[in-house]
Amino acid sequence: MPDAGPKTRTVATHGVVVPPLPIRIRVVRAARAGAPLPSFELTSGTASIGAASTCDLVLDDAAVSRRHLAIELVPEGVLVRDLGSRNGTFYLSQRIERMIASPGVVLEIGGTSVAIELAPDAVSGDEPLRLGGFRGMIGASAAMRTLFGKIARLDGSLLPLLVLGETGVGKELVARALHEGSRVAEGPFVAINCGAIARELVASTLFGHRKGAFTGATDTRRGAFGAADGGTLFLDEIGELPLDVQPMLLRALETGEVTALGEDVARKVSVRVIAATHRDLPAEARRGNFREDLYYRIGALTLRVPPLRDRADDIPLLAEAIARQEGAPGLPADVLAALGRQTYPGNVRELRNAVRAYVALGELGDAIASDAPLDGDGIDAALASVVRLDRPFLEQRDEIAKRFTAIYVERLLQEAGGNQTVAAKIAGLDRTYLGRLLAKLGHR
Repeated sequence: MPDAGPKTRTVATHGVVVPPLPIRIRVVRAARAGAPLPSFELTSGTASIGAASTCDLVLDDAAVSRRHLAIELVPEGVLVRDLGSRNGTFYLSQRIERMIASPGVVLEIGGTSVAIELAPDAVSGDEPLRLGGFRGMIGASAAMRTLFGKIARLDGSLLPLLVLGETGVGKELVARALHEGSRVAEGPFVAINCGAIARELVASTLFGHRKGAFTGATDTRRGAFGAADGGTLFLDEIGELPLDVQPMLLRALETGEVTALGEDVARKVSVRVIAATHRDLPAEARRGNFREDLYYRIGALTLRVPPLRDRADDIPLLAEAIARQEGAPGLPADVLAALGRQTYPGNVRELRNAVRAYVALGELGDAIASDAPLDGDGIDAALASVVRLDRPFLEQRDEIAKRFTAIYVERLLQEAGGNQTVAAKIAGLDRTYLGRLLAKLGHR
């Protein structure tokens, strides 16, 4: 039966007590054809499953013991304990005595299949945070305050999660905020852009490889899962993950084990996985481009980041913050007004580039201040507005070139997910030259 008192978790970063997320335990296949498919919602404590009428979830199955297993809400997810049953509890065809599960798993109990799912609307009703920013994210709009509240509701959790949103909305910032509030906040945060890795290097990047495992493997690398052991692995643009690698990722998520290329023995890793995408993964699954079972494994819990057009009130706050990051004391009212008139299909990333252009050139220029793309005429107009004849030509040219290079390289690295080899290919630069350029700009 459920415990009388709710079990809660203490969040170190805030010193507040956050209740665990409620789950639904549901029979998805009964032992007898046509039999009812009962379910039970667990909001706190422990639930019992078995054939006895006193269990929280009663199973009509001769192969199920009277008190077969217990399911308990814990910060890591869901603790499953077999209670000494006659015929055992199985997951992925292996008998288990005790395991930490995540929503989305299916247990085999006798002839019955039982799914563990997040309860419907598990985090949808959370109280918005009355803040103008939260863990590096900026926003005072209702949409962002609601998002902040949902993130705070997940503090202490290690559940896998899928962050949804258009390109440029700041999905990685959400992942970092989730990491900061988790029980592995002191561990590493490793971000991988699945769409920026050469197809033949995806498996090696994620799971590591042994020296000599393939042509070009000149040393042994532990991979992203190994680097994130004890912390969080953020898989951005997971919708771009090649189909042949998806089963490997699914197995890593289900077993907590990874096998490096060229190795025969799997190694255990303790990693909280947060994925992100701008794609409609259910639609991609229907088209055969994404595994449905992988989607259910990573998408049991989702957070959607609103596009900038749905939180226009945040544009001045964001623009001022970006300007300060670029070394400017602030932005004039007319510039803020001009920026506020944009629609920003590229979201915060596009706004950031517009502000950086202003800081570099001194004025927005008509092309930047309108919804039109920055074409050749717009560039000419913007440069003409900042050219000063009281300063030496070379000094002004070098200053503008330096600002352009810095902005270009940062966008290049974002697009390549930090992978310098991929970045060099995108830019059409020699890898060694790009390395020297990054060092000159202070990138390590």
